[in-house]
Amino acid sequence: MRRALGAAIVLAGLLVFLQDIWMRMGDPGSVVREALLAGMVAAGATALGAVPVLFSQTISERTQDWLFGFGAGVMLAASAFSLALPGIEAAELRGASSLQASSMVGVAILLGAALLLLIDRALPHEHFIKGLEGKEAARLRRVWLFVFAIALHNLPEGLAIGVAFAGTEATAAGALATGIAIQDVPEGLVVALALVGAGYRRGWAVLIAAATGLIEPVGAVIGAVVLEYSVALLPWGLGFAAGAMLFVISHEIIPESHRKGHEVSSTIGLMLGFVLMMVLDTALG
Repeated sequence: MRRALGAAIVLAGLLVFLQDIWMRMGDPGSVVREALLAGMVAAGATALGAVPVLFSQTISERTQDWLFGFGAGVMLAASAFSLALPGIEAAELRGASSLQASSMVGVAILLGAALLLLIDRALPHEHFIKGLEGKEAARLRRVWLFVFAIALHNLPEGLAIGVAFAGTEATAAGALATGIAIQDVPEGLVVALALVGAGYRRGWAVLIAAATGLIEPVGAVIGAVVLEYSVALLPWGLGFAAGAMLFVISHEIIPESHRKGHEVSSTIGLMLGFVLMMVLDTALG
């Protein structure tokens, strides 16, 4: 009876929470709604990037690594200019000293990276180059391992969009969402091509690549809702999203882009992606 009562209370709380989210998304001026729409645009960009696989042959490994580097550069600049620095500014506006503000965001960055590390260790998934990781990976179908790997990659992007819309100016949040959507186009292409190379039919590869982008609107809603409930969490939320993105850059993208010996192409892509996101953030934000 106690377990049933506890489960009923948790379920009731979850339903109330979901109803609140639904009402917020119905409000045209809600940041949750704006974050959801921006996350859906990013997911659409992933799907758009995958579509050409239906009609064309594979691109070279050097070009794929350049695209990996470009995505890493966009995410790196977004972590700094759209998340970490605004997080420090938000903490200072609430009365924290420069040291306190930077320390707060620094701890949040480490927490975001630590959570992604825990998920990476616990969630069974398969990288296109590094192979199987996580518990019980050998027992799952390969397609699900790929999906989990890309979902792990896309979750920080969705969280970043959500916390940006909840905690920064609309123009700055729009710049961040635009940069993420831009890098999601080549990301969708690379994912679909990798799935084709792993033996999947082109149609299935495109559908799976498109589906992996759906974690971004989910992450965006979660990030926006959490920060809407407590403004005091803003510096922590921005730093947390930055740390999660930095973990993905270092642990996933850069190793993938350097393994095949195309470090120069990957680095050029990273530099260009970084500059593009920096310009978007400083010019539009």
